[in-house]
Amino acid sequence: MAVSDGHPVGIDELLERVRAGLNRLSPEEAYETAEAGGLLVDIRYAALRERDGLIPGALVVERNELEWRLDPQGSHRAPEATGHDLRVVVVCNEGYASSLAAVSLRQLGLRHATDLTGGFQAWRAAGLPVVTAES
Repeated sequence: MAVSDGHPVGIDELLERVRAGLNRLSPEEAYETAEAGGLLVDIRYAALRERDGLIPGALVVERNELEWRLDPQGSHRAPEATGHDLRVVVVCNEGYASSLAAVSLRQLGLRHATDLTGGFQAWRAAGLPVVTAES
């Protein structure tokens, strides 16, 4: 993405731009969305999931597979990728990569895709359910 004069955009400006088009959710709002049938998608890498745990019911999809697994028209879609009206909440570790991922899903037609402000760490800090190896 470049600004109108053709100069490159840094990541901070890019994040600001993409987030302006997202209705980012708080941990509580993400929980309510999942309870109402929305899909939480955890894109954290395995070491973070093993260290910190999982959100019960979240679909785990590595970031590099996200578009292939969530495209409702794709040949490699997950069974949960039921249609373009699906409410998808992307969860990363701290809420940065998830913003870019949500915009990518929107470009595939998933118009309700968004992300979790503060990521998994905010979810856990809010005292929402987490499953760990010790659980």
